[in-house]
Amino acid sequence: MNWNRKSTHTAHLSLEADETSARTGFACLFSTSDEYESALIAERRAQGRYARSRGPWPAVMVAGVALMVAGFAMIWH
Repeated sequence: MNWNRKSTHTAHLSLEADETSARTGFACLFSTSDEYESALIAERRAQGRYARSRGPWPAVMVAGVALMVAGFAMIWH
């Protein structure tokens, strides 16, 4: 009977340790989603992900769309 009591106590302590470990796994560093998002954006800016595009493609695309609109306006007018 003494062996069974030790085994139960050991199992109980093991479960408590597992519970503590599980709780720390779900802990969050941020108290709100706004804090998380601002930290995420700051980290991405530090990595250079939000750098402005320096290529000519946006201007070329705008000019191409403008020419297509002008062409359709001339055809339908």
